[in-house]
Amino acid sequence: MGGAHFPGEDEVVAGERDGVSLRDVGKMEHGCEHYRRRCKIVAPCCNEVFPCRHCHNDATASGDRHTICRQDVEKVVCLLCDTEQPVSQVCVSCGVNMGEYFCDVCKFYDDDTEKGQFHCYDCGICRVGGKENYFHCAKCGSCYAVALRDNHQCVENSMRQNCPICYEYLFDSLKGTRVLDCGHTMHMDCFSEMVKHNKYTCPICSKTALDMTHHWALLDQEIEATIMPPVYRYKVWVLCNDCNKVSEVDFHVIGHKCSHCNSYNTRSTSRPVDSSGSSSPSTSDSSENNP
Repeated sequence: MGGAHFPGEDEVVAGERDGVSLRDVGKMEHGCEHYRRRCKIVAPCCNEVFPCRHCHNDATASGDRHTICRQDVEKVVCLLCDTEQPVSQVCVSCGVNMGEYFCDVCKFYDDDTEKGQFHCYDCGICRVGGKENYFHCAKCGSCYAVALRDNHQCVENSMRQNCPICYEYLFDSLKGTRVLDCGHTMHMDCFSEMVKHNKYTCPICSKTALDMTHHWALLDQEIEATIMPPVYRYKVWVLCNDCNKVSEVDFHVIGHKCSHCNSYNTRSTSRPVDSSGSSSPSTSDSSENNP
């Protein structure tokens, strides 16, 4: 079975040049903005040579857009001796490692092993961060940090979706990903940008994405200090986006607090058939009081 390889696992390094093993000549000196490697790939789709699949995809983005399936790469070109050859870790001509890390499943090379690359057979691709620090969640369909084992809300194939902010496919994105409490995922950078614009709920399900306990307490104080005129003292029905329960609460211009979980992440709704709050009423199109 194929997979990731590091030099010295199966073979003895032969020969030296100026005291440096031939396999290590040019290490970390070549590559592109995405990877350090000592070879280029021959794109199987257009037979053009590129530093990596991302460089190919970027180059074709504005014209005849097409992408490379990493497993389809069959040939590479050594950057030290310019020899075109079948995919392998060691150059058949000059004997250098074309990548300190090499995966013969993904046809992937990288000299920067401090990334902690590893191949996940369940994902079908290589990941970074150290195998010991990740586990594969079968339902979510991706590798997550071990801190999330038995500690996250599973959403089927949540990583095999586009980021709800920038719409880039998340599964094999080079950017870091954040798993929200609701189980949905997005890029860390996109999440930070969302919070910077005072948006604190999941763009997909509208559940609160941060610990809002302090903010809810401030709203409690503000509502207590803001007395509504008699004409506005009436009850309204709201649906909580966090616990999905309905409540009949006092109308207030500042916000409506869920009587079940104390969240202000609520929206107006019609009176349920069963006023106990256990039903699932229809909601209005416009959401209100989303933090």
